[in-house]
Amino acid sequence: MSRRIRITLAYDGTDYHGWQLQRGLPTIQGTVEEIVSGIEGGPVRVEASGRTDAGVHAVAQVAAFTIENPIPPENLRRAMNRLLPASVRLLRVEEAHAEFHPRFDALAKTYRYTIFRDEVCPPIEWRYVYHHPYPLDEAVMMAAARVYEGEHDFTAFAAADHSGAEPASKVRTIFNSVLEREGNKLIYTVRGNGFLKHMVRNIVGTLIETGRGNVDWRTLPERSGRTAPAKGLTMVSVEYV
Repeated sequence: MSRRIRITLAYDGTDYHGWQLQRGLPTIQGTVEEIVSGIEGGPVRVEASGRTDAGVHAVAQVAAFTIENPIPPENLRRAMNRLLPASVRLLRVEEAHAEFHPRFDALAKTYRYTIFRDEVCPPIEWRYVYHHPYPLDEAVMMAAARVYEGEHDFTAFAAADHSGAEPASKVRTIFNSVLEREGNKLIYTVRGNGFLKHMVRNIVGTLIETGRGNVDWRTLPERSGRTAPAKGLTMVSVEYV
């Protein structure tokens, strides 16, 4: 009998070309599919709540797949973690209803972007932050972050996506958009009902341009600033009913 399995996983995206399967390149989807297909004894398709870019990390990505194997969820988690590389870990494995889809059933997603502000970035931090020690008006950036809250057309903040996976509408609702100083870091946290390709990284790049005095922070810009590097971005959570 077929079983729908929901997994929550964390990964260091540094050495991967994002979530989505790409022939000849290491991806998170490809890595997970290889392991679960070996356990199932046949090909298994793993669907995620969203496609993270190359170099982006996750502390609680949600994905799902369908298998026939009767292995209990906790045993499946242990078995997969024994076989997965250390850079990818399954945190939870649970049964889901047959129609569960991690993307279409999601109500909200939260991302975090970290900018390291000190002159010298410790090597242990370097893989997970964008090192930007140059002058910025952080108070203006914090005020500007709030402008993105609400329902907006984010076409100016979306990279071209030729996969056909995204709907034509670029309207998204942002529930919270907050930039805070925490020690030697600027932490941008954004929670919304969905995100476009490169959208969060483009918002961060625009906030940086705002901090440099190049963008008027009082209205949503008609075009985004430079795309911030992927390594500073982490998927934090996905919410469901």
